[in-house]
Amino acid sequence: MKIAVIDDERPARKELIHQILTIMPDSEIMEGDSGSAALELFGQHLFDILFLDISLNDMAGTTLAAAARKMLPHAQIVFATAFSQYAVQAFELGVNNYILKPFDPERLRRILEKCRHDLENPQKKELSFPAHKLPINVNRTIILLDIRQIVYIETCCRSCILHTVTRDYTENQLLGEYEKRLSSYDFYRIHKSYLINLNYISEMFPWANNSMAVKMQGFEKEILPVGREKIKQLRQIIGV
Repeated sequence: MKIAVIDDERPARKELIHQILTIMPDSEIMEGDSGSAALELFGQHLFDILFLDISLNDMAGTTLAAAARKMLPHAQIVFATAFSQYAVQAFELGVNNYILKPFDPERLRRILEKCRHDLENPQKKELSFPAHKLPINVNRTIILLDIRQIVYIETCCRSCILHTVTRDYTENQLLGEYEKRLSSYDFYRIHKSYLINLNYISEMFPWANNSMAVKMQGFEKEILPVGREKIKQLRQIIGV
């Protein structure tokens, strides 16, 4: 069994490797301490199981998982995280399992056994939720929103307003959660209050106090400020 362990914290990485070898001593394990190191490994080797830290120093684990799913479509992906709420994201991304820190040996054993079983007994492709749909909860109704039609999202009190090409939706959710859920799409957080779909930028121009702002297609009357710490990266993204 060939396994990759990706975690930017060396003690956590070594502990997980130790536990895996205790359960499956014949495993061949390679490790990486960052998202970029992981991508290099995935490009050079075939793996059966990937253990991915959800919060890396250079990349969100969700972004890495999406890339890994494309590069190694047959690998079993397991999130290693200290936060139980990422179990929901694991499901949305099609990740096979998750394990919480500190690692419980018995749960790790069950996960490894399940991964081995699934690898040895591949199932026919199951129906899965369309990748471009985002389920949102509006007035106790689940709306399946086409991610490609979201122009930008802004904070409003303790909720967020999702501006789409057809209408607006308000959901009781933090902007940071949308940033995580949409991390594998073309969304960028330009400001603490705004997350934008890069495909809809129509203008970028100087703004107050030596800052910058953008306008979005279909919302040209709205001026969205860009945080000073975001300007350089946004310029690099759009190539100016």
